[in-house]
Amino acid sequence: MQRRLTHFDDRGAAHMVDVAAKAQTHRVARASGSIRMRPATLRMILAGTSKKGDVLGVARIAAIQGAKRASEIIPLCHPLALTRVAAEFEANRRNSTITLTVTVETVGRTGVEMEALAAVSIGLLTVYDMCKAVDRAMTIAEVKLLEKSGGKSGHFLRPEATA
Repeated sequence: MQRRLTHFDDRGAAHMVDVAAKAQTHRVARASGSIRMRPATLRMILAGTSKKGDVLGVARIAAIQGAKRASEIIPLCHPLALTRVAAEFEANRRNSTITLTVTVETVGRTGVEMEALAAVSIGLLTVYDMCKAVDRAMTIAEVKLLEKSGGKSGHFLRPEATA
């Protein structure tokens, strides 16, 4: 089944989708991504000894700000009144990675997937920015939507998100 791309009109011109007729529902999106680094960089972050301060604390605030400002950086994204943004970090010493998972919620006419994905991207970019002086080879990877609920399209759950 091929679905129509909603951000293009009948002539193929980009436009902002009209959501006025859609019902307001509780909408939730959860996204994640990771940043891989040298083991020494991870140790520095977890010990809180970065010269720039609390890396994960600053990155958490950046992720929240990224969710709130998604419509300013993604051209056809609707500005939304967010009711909740939660950013959680998990360190994996074995793989020398930090995973960021962000949950965004609203009551509105359109979903918050872009806000969740923007938050993850901005949060991980902030980790990179704060640590690049000691590790320019860090790699951001696997930024993805894990789950979304609410609205006409229903519930989406990435299969590996349940594992």
